[in-house]
Amino acid sequence: MKVKVQNRAAPDVQSVALKAFSRIAEAWSLTAAEAAGLADMSESTWKRARKPEFAGDLTQDQLLRLSALVGLYKSLELYFNPPIATQWVKLANQGPEFEGERPVDVMIRGGLPKIIRVRTYVDALRGGV
Repeated sequence: MKVKVQNRAAPDVQSVALKAFSRIAEAWSLTAAEAAGLADMSESTWKRARKPEFAGDLTQDQLLRLSALVGLYKSLELYFNPPIATQWVKLANQGPEFEGERPVDVMIRGGLPKIIRVRTYVDALRGGV
């Protein structure tokens, strides 16, 4: 008996991830290009993906990105007071991960590995490291 392994996420997982990231993109005041870059999709795909009737499939990488970004959002909300929590990703940062650049630009350029490093960095700040 052969068991077929699927690498696709359940549609409800995808829709929840996209809905959450859409709200985060709005809270962070991301442009369509920035949101699409973080999610690793074209701007036109991002515009379609944020609608409830989106029928496309997200890759494992895209789902991991969205998950890490949700975690980063939560960490920022816990660590910083408003409005810094929502502005942080777009502010130039002198931290070791950013070298004076905005976290959003660094994460777009560095992809999933950098998104995870930035999330880990903020989690470490929260932990007092």
